Formats: sequence, structure tokens, C-alpha cells
Amino acid sequence: MPLPKLLGRAKPADPDHVGEPQLAPIEAAAEAGLTVVDWIDERTALSPGVRWLMFRKVPKGINWAYTLGSATLFAFLNQAVTGVFLAMYYRPDVAGGAYESIRNINDNVFLGQFVHGMHKWGASVMIILIFMHMGRVFFFGAYKYPRELTWIIGVVLLILTMAMGFTGYLLPFDQRSYWATIVGVNINNTGPFIGPYLGDFLRAGPEFGATTLSRFYAIHMLLIPGIMAALIGFHLYLVTKLGISAPPWVKAHEPEAVTEYVEV
Repeated sequence: MPLPKLLGRAKPADPDHVGEPQLAPIEAAAEAGLTVVDWIDERTALSPGVRWLMFRKVPKGINWAYTLGSATLFAFLNQAVTGVFLAMYYRPDVAGGAYESIRNINDNVFLGQFVHGMHKWGASVMIILIFMHMGRVFFFGAYKYPRELTWIIGVVLLILTMAMGFTGYLLPFDQRSYWATIVGVNINNTGPFIGPYLGDFLRAGPEFGATTLSRFYAIHMLLIPGIMAALIGFHLYLVTKLGISAPPWVKAHEPEAVTEYVEV
């Protein structure tokens, strides 16, 4: 039965490409993807930077302990992504709004309890991983020349990670987080010189009040993540530029002396 004329006729084959093998769908999709990548790279010249970042030599003898830095980065990304979704439903209100918003996330929001659990336990996992990463760098002697600045940035990131956990602990605003935060702020308040000023800054005033929760929320959501993202970028740049240090049990091989024989 002939097809209706509305469907039209089949497009005639291109005489210049008659007899050539047709690409499989997967190959055609891959070729199309390469075409898009070439189009973007021609206008941005990103490929040299990506090759410099991704493809580099690594020393012999490395093991799974060298993946702790990447694992910590993955934990930070997990905290950032889950934190964005939690912020869509969270309300920093001391008059029951903060606590009720957390209950709403866990009880009513689709996958809310799962995302909240990933963020809550991911914070502990990130602290454990960054301590293990810093311990590996210290015991392997990877902080020595020329990687001193990389080590200093790592120490600052460790402090910021602890501060991130401290400021995020108050956000559910239940009895445990409320009194634990008061104890933590009072401990900071007893520090020498800057202790009282730090305590007033964290409390957003002389006393623990309604603005304290907003202060902690702003620090937890905006200030610390922004600083950490910038430092992580610089940290990765230094790691890529300076390379990875070899394990302490791997000795560098000295070049063998070349002996020349001269006929007499």
C-alpha cells in the first residue's frame, strides 16, 4: 500500500557519499560530541589547561593513601550540593521556624530525610577525611620544599572545615545544638586578646539572641564556603604545578655515570 503523499518522499542519497559505510548510532553520537567540543575549544582554548590539569606524571610507589585529598574534595562537593537543596526549605527563624523547617524537610519533602542525612553525616566524614589527608601529608614529609605553601593552605582549610561544622551545628536549633553552641561560643570568648571580640562577632552582640542564628547561617552558607572554594582552587593549582611527592620509602635513583672509552 503506497504511503500518503503527506509523508513526502525519501531524500535521495548524496552521490558524493554513495558506497561509504554508514556510522553506527554510538559512533555518530561520539563524532557529534567531538564536534561540539572542538567548537567550544576553538572559541575558548580550554583544552591546553584541561590537559595540564588532568594529565601529569606521578611518582612510583603511590598507594590508596594518596586518594584522601580527592575523597575530601568529593566530601566538600557533597556538602555544597546537599546544602543548596536544604537551603531551599530552611528558615533561620528562632521562633520555631528553624526547628519546624528541619522537621518539614525530614517528614514532608521528597527525599528530604535522605539529603539531610547526607549533609549531616557528610560533615563528619569530611572532617575525618581531611584529618587523615593532613596526617598522610605530615608523616610522608610532603610538606617540605617546595610544597610549604600547599601545606599552609591545607592547614587553613582544616580550620575552616572545623568552623563549618561548628556553625552548622546550631542550624537545627534544638535543645542540644542550642546549648552546645553556647558552650562553644563561651570557650572562644575566653581566648586571649581577640577572644571577647570573636565571641561578640559569633553572637552578633553581647548576648545570645535572635540574630545569632542568622549570623551562623550566613557564615555557614556564604562566608566559609566561598573562602574554601577559592582556597581549594589555589590548592589544586599548586598540587598540579608542583606535582605529588614520592613516598618516603622510594629513593630517587641517581643518574649513572657514563664512561667513555678512547682508543689509544
